[in-house]
Amino acid sequence: MNRVIAIAATTLLAAGPAAAATGPFFSLRNTNFIVLLAFIAFIAILVYYRVPAMLGGLLDKRADAIRGDLDEARRLREEAQEIYASYERRQREVKTQAEQIVANAKREAEAQAAKARQDLDKSIERRLQAAQDQIGSAENDAVRAVRDRAVQTAVAAASEILAAQVRAGQRSAGIDEAIEDVARRLN
Repeated sequence: MNRVIAIAATTLLAAGPAAAATGPFFSLRNTNFIVLLAFIAFIAILVYYRVPAMLGGLLDKRADAIRGDLDEARRLREEAQEIYASYERRQREVKTQAEQIVANAKREAEAQAAKARQDLDKSIERRLQAAQDQIGSAENDAVRAVRDRAVQTAVAAASEILAAQVRAGQRSAGIDEAIEDVARRLN
């Protein structure tokens, strides 16, 4: 408030339009003096009703509100930075988890592929073994069939040969001889 008065007094005493007026300055006929008196009265009324104090109070309230807004903005900024840091942490954690999931999936896929290869190899071995068994069985059947056929052919040939060589009387002697030979061998 003292500053306002000092500024007003300096303005009044400074050279201006009042110095340009003609005649005595402190006379009621001088318009500049009348304007000066009205200005001083206006300032006095403002000071009497404490307008500068009210303006100062309003400015102080406004400054306090601005300070509060700035504090709130700082608090919100810090909170936002904490949330952002938390988000970045979560993002890194999620990225790490995703990498682990991908690595586990690769390992499981490789394990499943290896197991599938082993199962395929075992299946191929079983089928190969079954085919070899079938081939062996077919060979055995073929050998048996060839033997049976050879035996039948040999028996038929031997019967024909014996029938041609042996007469009727010798046949019963040959049978008796064969029975005795079998009896000797069994004992």
